[in-house]
Amino acid sequence: MELETEHFVGSIDQGTTSSRFLIFNKHGEPVASHQVEFTQIYPNPGWHEHDPFEIVSSVETCIDEAVKKFEAIGYSRSSIKGVGIANQRETIILWDIATGLPLHNAIVWTDARSQTVVHGLKARPGAAELEQTCGLPLSTYPSSTKLLWMLKEIPSVKKAWDDGKLVFGTVDTWLVYRLNGGPKANVLVTDPTNASRTMFMNLKTLQYDDKLLEFFGVKERVYFPKIVPSSDARAYGTVNSGALAGVPIAGCLGDQSAALVGQKAFSPGLAKNTYGTGCFLLYNVGSQPVISKHGLLATVAYHFGEKPVYALEGSIAVAGSGVKFLQNNLNFFAESNEVNDLASTVNDNGGCVFVTAFSGLFAPYWIDDAKGTIFGITQYTQKGHIARATLEATCYQTKAILDAMEKDSGHALTELSVDGGMSNSDLTMQIQADLISIPVYRPTMRETTAFGAAIAAGLAVGIWNNLDELRTIDRTGGTIFEPKISQQKRCELFARWEKAVGMCRGWGDGN
Repeated sequence: MELETEHFVGSIDQGTTSSRFLIFNKHGEPVASHQVEFTQIYPNPGWHEHDPFEIVSSVETCIDEAVKKFEAIGYSRSSIKGVGIANQRETIILWDIATGLPLHNAIVWTDARSQTVVHGLKARPGAAELEQTCGLPLSTYPSSTKLLWMLKEIPSVKKAWDDGKLVFGTVDTWLVYRLNGGPKANVLVTDPTNASRTMFMNLKTLQYDDKLLEFFGVKERVYFPKIVPSSDARAYGTVNSGALAGVPIAGCLGDQSAALVGQKAFSPGLAKNTYGTGCFLLYNVGSQPVISKHGLLATVAYHFGEKPVYALEGSIAVAGSGVKFLQNNLNFFAESNEVNDLASTVNDNGGCVFVTAFSGLFAPYWIDDAKGTIFGITQYTQKGHIARATLEATCYQTKAILDAMEKDSGHALTELSVDGGMSNSDLTMQIQADLISIPVYRPTMRETTAFGAAIAAGLAVGIWNNLDELRTIDRTGGTIFEPKISQQKRCELFARWEKAVGMCRGWGDGN
């Protein structure tokens, strides 16, 4: 009988290459899950698309299969009280308000086809002031420039625009719309963490901004989803069919915000870093947005109560991909997880510094003409030194971003929570703690993105009552890496890194 009285919350984790559904208990433990990879479409160099219906069907399959596994271990689907969504951000889907049918494939956040649109927008009056309102600079990254490209290049989109039937949505909006049954229910909503990635939302009001819409030329011409809180038991409707028909969709967060929530970084000065192919750092700055002076992005972290919580965001282009470079290009090891063992064969980097600027350097440096450069090679240098220098490169860049975040926000960082593949390396996490001189916390349960969406939904349906109740969940068994080197040593190491960064400039200009 005890199994029947427990309450659970489901979490859709809709990513760039796969969809997943996880079912969490009150203790933050995943008890059942299912994952489906879906098709990546690359029509031209630099273009990246998804089939909107395949996104939905992959999610529906994951829900049904995870519920089967859940019931197979003795639970009842009726004990799942709500569903949350974490989704890939900036990816856009356009559809017809009357038919509910997509007008084109989804254009993915990584897609760079709108470069010409961006150049044109930058020449418009007022372009330099946009970031003060929406927190994002003009680039191919936000959803806005993708929309303008589609209006110009896709006839079906232009026709829907002319006919007054064009609906704009990010992946969260599309999923909620379809899971509710499409045009019949016509649930058109988004949350502030996703809306803040479009360039259409005012960061302070959490509403679409007339000046922004006028700048992009889309005011009163497009159906935009209503912006509602990230945690809400009614606004997102209910699942219309399948294993969880009738269950409320009760929460929604963009994936990087979901990871911040999943790490329980609820106080200003807390941050998370996801060490994937690249790195995404989000830093909680509290109840007022901070517009960066150091090349970082301002975004909404989450909106659970009366006031939203904001974050600064920085990205590193090369993290796990640096390890893949050693594996695939230089044949240093057969499996990427062997980098830890190889780097541990030496006590330090042997004087090597590897600036992994394979495509320039991102925040906070923004050096486009940098190239990957290894300094300090001598006859003493071994593979282990280069492997260690590769891991250190990500840690140095993380320190540089966190320093910029601290300057921008005025909040001293108190702890860095970590997830993602490279966080499995004890050596890397120890190096990170040493360089930033604060503890690095790695939870036992690494499904932080999915758990963040579960928290958003669980708060709305009463699985948890407040954030304080959540702070201690999933803290048992985690690993804390405490800094072990002196302040003088730390400064010497970082000064050498900064010197190397300065010296790697200019390699991309052909001279």
